[in-house]
Amino acid sequence: MVEIKWTNFAIQNLNDIGDYIEQHSYRQASKMVNYLFDSVSILETFPLSGRIVPEYDTYHVRELIRSNYRIVYLVLNDKRIDILTIHHSAQLLPDLPVLYN
Repeated sequence: MVEIKWTNFAIQNLNDIGDYIEQHSYRQASKMVNYLFDSVSILETFPLSGRIVPEYDTYHVRELIRSNYRIVYLVLNDKRIDILTIHHSAQLLPDLPVLYN
C-alpha cells in the first residue's frame, strides 16, 4: 500500500477552496473539502490511476479530476505519493519547483 503525503501547499489549497465555498454555504464547503480529501484514497491501491498532467508532461506527475478540481500528485516511488496542489480547472496550474529538483 502506498503512503499519501499532503504537501503544505496542497493543504493550503484545500483550505482556500473551503473558505471560498463557505462564503455561500458552510455545509457545501464541508462536503466539497471532505470529497476532495477522500478522493485521493484510491491512490493507495492504484497510484497510477490519474492521468499524466499535460502542462508538466512528466510520467510521475499525475492528476485526478474531481468535480471541477484537479488534484495534482507526484509518484515518488512504489511506496509514496505527494499531493502537490489542488486547483479549480478554470485556473492555470502553478509552477511547482519540486518538479525541477
